[in-house]
Amino acid sequence: KTGTCWVNLGDTYGGSGNASGHTPETKNLQYKTSEMGATRGITIGLMPKSLIMIPFRFAIEMANRGWILRNTIIWHKPNCMPSSAKDRFTVDFEYIFFFTKNRKYIFEQQLENMVNESDTRYRQKLRSDKHYNLKGPYKNNFPSSFNLKGRNKRCVWRITNKPFPQAHFAVYPESLCETPIKAGCPPEGVVLDPFMGTGTTLLVASKLNRRSIGIELSEDYIQMA
Repeated sequence: KTGTCWVNLGDTYGGSGNASGHTPETKNLQYKTSEMGATRGITIGLMPKSLIMIPFRFAIEMANRGWILRNTIIWHKPNCMPSSAKDRFTVDFEYIFFFTKNRKYIFEQQLENMVNESDTRYRQKLRSDKHYNLKGPYKNNFPSSFNLKGRNKRCVWRITNKPFPQAHFAVYPESLCETPIKAGCPPEGVVLDPFMGTGTTLLVASKLNRRSIGIELSEDYIQMA
């Protein structure tokens, strides 16, 4: 009941209808999407080339099932894969949803370095020549919500992808897994990754002295892990 759930989801676009890349099994997952009844890939009622909005659909369904959505986090990828599309912008982020099962749960606040230019200097200019400088919560233009160790971590995480020598695909950067584990799992807790892949989450949990359990269908991935 005191656990937290962290889900990383990217989005994708509605297909063109030629079912390229589908197996006979996945080809049956197509939906009729237009008033004319044309089949156009896994677009769930959307026009071709439209974002399917998978992350949002997932988050709403989780809320409908009783989960509490505490944050929508943006994983910004400075070294994202380039795109050949010329009629839209290149997507350089994915969503991470932070869910809980109850209003009370285990959470350790995570801090990040303060950026004076983004807050303190702005407030100094805003309050120049005013009596606010003499009062809390901005005495001496220093917000009381700050401390010398940093400020409460924000929701945009700038984390680069990392190569994995044993496979052609990108695995989770270790730094992406650190914050959820530190925030939501105490040292005596257990980290569960039901889609373990090559085991990055479990590796980070071990480095942080947490116990962990991984579940994975691919024997190749298990060997890599």
